[in-house]
Amino acid sequence: MMNVTELRNRLSQAGQAHVLQFWPELQEAQQAELYAELEAMDFEELHAFFQKATAESGRVQRAGVDARMEPVPRDVLGSATRDQDQLQAWESEGFFQISQNKVAVLLLAGGQGTRLGVAYPKGMYDVGLPSHKTLFQIQAERILKLQQLAEKYHGNKCVIPWYIMTSGRTMESTEEFFAKHKYFGLRKENVIFFQQGMLPAMTFDGKIILEEKHKVSMAPDGNGGLYRALAAQNIVQDMERRGVGCVHVYCVDNILVRVADPRFIGFCVQKGADCGAKVVEKTNPTEPVGVVCRVDGVYQVVEYSEIALATAQRRGPDGRLQFSAGNIANHFFSVPFLRDVVKVHEPQLLHHVAQKKIPCVGPQGQRVKPDKPNGIKMEKFVFDIFQFAKKFVVYEVLREDEFSPLKNADSQNGKDNPTTARHALMSLHHCWVLNAGGHFIDENGSRLPAIPRRAANGKSESITAGVNYNLKDANDVPIQCEVSPLVSYAGEGLESYVAGKEFHAPLIIDENGVHELVKNGL
Repeated sequence: MMNVTELRNRLSQAGQAHVLQFWPELQEAQQAELYAELEAMDFEELHAFFQKATAESGRVQRAGVDARMEPVPRDVLGSATRDQDQLQAWESEGFFQISQNKVAVLLLAGGQGTRLGVAYPKGMYDVGLPSHKTLFQIQAERILKLQQLAEKYHGNKCVIPWYIMTSGRTMESTEEFFAKHKYFGLRKENVIFFQQGMLPAMTFDGKIILEEKHKVSMAPDGNGGLYRALAAQNIVQDMERRGVGCVHVYCVDNILVRVADPRFIGFCVQKGADCGAKVVEKTNPTEPVGVVCRVDGVYQVVEYSEIALATAQRRGPDGRLQFSAGNIANHFFSVPFLRDVVKVHEPQLLHHVAQKKIPCVGPQGQRVKPDKPNGIKMEKFVFDIFQFAKKFVVYEVLREDEFSPLKNADSQNGKDNPTTARHALMSLHHCWVLNAGGHFIDENGSRLPAIPRRAANGKSESITAGVNYNLKDANDVPIQCEVSPLVSYAGEGLESYVAGKEFHAPLIIDENGVHELVKNGL
């Protein structure tokens, strides 16, 4: 039963009575929908969030962090390029942890593909690889392969549980997609879906914004909403019940992500870390990524917009940018640390304020599409908890090996789009084939020239001349080459497929063998 009078009173006391202004015009089903949405809200809590977030936003803008920033010290930094003598030991440690069922992965998949121009979750997107695999499938197959490798090295079957955080908008379609594809070969009980919270968008003076006459404008509470969701849905208890010791947390949109990366896991475990961040070296001082650093002695991510150009441009004696640790939302947490965060620290986290153009309903009930920001969305960030870590470490990897995010549609500005993601994966796989002793030939049978590239493993890898390894320019067309994760997780084990052989592109290597596709048949 709807008690509309009581709801009106609650709204009036909270200064939010305007959200029922169109109530008499609504159909019964619409009234029920709006009532359910509002009934679930804690208006006092919302008001407190708004007051704290806007006050903190003003304080951050006034404070300026430049003078208080310090780069990541070398003793907490592990590097895929600078610590090559330790990579094997870290990898072995990681595989040992996986073999003991001590490692879980947690995927942040709350976002829809709105900027990609699609209405479904980003993980269901196909960037146009020869195999037409989606991001979800690629990641699932990397988990399967790691389980197989750990079993091969240690002789016992093991499980890497996959926790997938969705939002109200993506939960149902994500679960349906996994069920339809039979969990991509993983066991259903080891794929655990849970939902992050939602918060209403608000005007600059704290009024809830209506998206339609019967609908509040709601948005996920940021990837840092993870911690509240972990508590609300008893996810940490599930990890403990399974005996999981550490968790790899990452975002859905990185096509190159090394899910449960044994080197990263092993590095963090051997360092005794409760919290770790994987980073890539910034390409230039003005690249728009947050920087992992210390501020007043505490680790955090400082957004690029908060750093003065002079600070961003500072270089050390070796010529590297001092603040070069680019955040890629790729983290390690020990389960005891997560438990402390959920039980003790989460309530202390403040929301960040993002000013947005929020479609809304005008005073006469007309739809309004603003051309400048008209309100705020409040969100927490997953890295907000670095400050609580007792032992924090940073692991630096090569961008071309591990980071190519999918954010925009192909029509937009040539960056971080399906083309750059597809090219990044194919270029990496091309390197793997060359490194394993394979060769590519053109239509005349001549070998394509290759140039050496320094690899993370210290060997010299070869790549074909003319490929741009920042992969930001969609006009660079790499050789079409795709290796299924079920065949190789990170380039290992390809020799038996390719050593001493010559191939025409497009080339696909999957669990059914090696396939050269004729171009016009694609």
